[in-house]
Amino acid sequence: MDFEYLVFIGRFEPFHNGHAAVARTALSKAKKLIFLIGSAETPRTIKNPWTVAERAVMIQSALDVDADRLLIRPLRDHLYNEALWIANVQRTVAEAVRADGGSSEARIGLIGQDKDASSYYLREFPQWDLVDVRHTETLSATELRKYLFEANQIDGHGGRMLIRANVPGPVFEMLEAFRKNSPTFTQLVAEYQFIKQYRAAWADAPYAPTFVTTDAVVVHSGHVLLVRRRAEPGKGLWALPGGFVGQGESLLDGCLRELREETRLKIPVPVLKGSIKGTNVFDHPERSQRGRTITHAFHFDFPAGELPEVRGGDDAEKARWVPVSEALDMGPHLYEDHLHILEFFLGRG
Repeated sequence: MDFEYLVFIGRFEPFHNGHAAVARTALSKAKKLIFLIGSAETPRTIKNPWTVAERAVMIQSALDVDADRLLIRPLRDHLYNEALWIANVQRTVAEAVRADGGSSEARIGLIGQDKDASSYYLREFPQWDLVDVRHTETLSATELRKYLFEANQIDGHGGRMLIRANVPGPVFEMLEAFRKNSPTFTQLVAEYQFIKQYRAAWADAPYAPTFVTTDAVVVHSGHVLLVRRRAEPGKGLWALPGGFVGQGESLLDGCLRELREETRLKIPVPVLKGSIKGTNVFDHPERSQRGRTITHAFHFDFPAGELPEVRGGDDAEKARWVPVSEALDMGPHLYEDHLHILEFFLGRG
């Protein structure tokens, strides 16, 4: 064996034949393979339909090797702090090796396909030798998810056959069970159709649109104000109050309007403006499935006092004050990148 451990980083949404080919190459070169499953602690979306536990089952069922040769660990995204993501990868690998009884001097490598700009992370770990494997011809995970969400349509049979041809047999069985038996799948299909129609409405624009939104991070007496979304996208998820900026308003005015519409917060506007502790722009290109969306977040801080009454309105089904410690643990239930926005202002990101 060339390595004691090889590290394979990916989202595996779903685990397909290309992933399996990389994994088998790794297992021929290393005693053990460490899978780091990305986008952990995120809600189910059309981009990330499966939990880490479900993706781990896909991997284990697809690879016919002794279970102790696979070390599978979750890996959180850090959209606005690349250094923190790199540190998390390093820490998770070190902990996996230590828990496995491996030596601190163990030879570790990184394996992957350096196929395009999305593979930049393969060059972020110079301490590990890189095993760059050839690309295996297979449909991408994005294409496979598209066929899955369209599988129940009249012409969906061909898509299912393409999925079958591009994923390991046990994974196909899991996807079919998910499609037929999971209530979650029904909601994801509704979101997929909404996003598809939303993008189609802008398809004839002379150039790709960039949307501008605002979000309000209102912290009061150790609690943060959240709303539960009434409709797609992200129906049922908790979010920061916010929305699109109107043509005739400033960013701050748009933020205050959305805040009051969605929460019925009674704090006077001058008091809100006087409580602004910070602002920041969040512009990750993939932060929203609707398209390129740049949000401007405002942090309003009230250190003490009785929590004001709030209630849902407009696009918000419900509004409530959530303890900050609880909100920071709500990753699987928070919309888009709102956990990252909270972490930026509240000190953990």
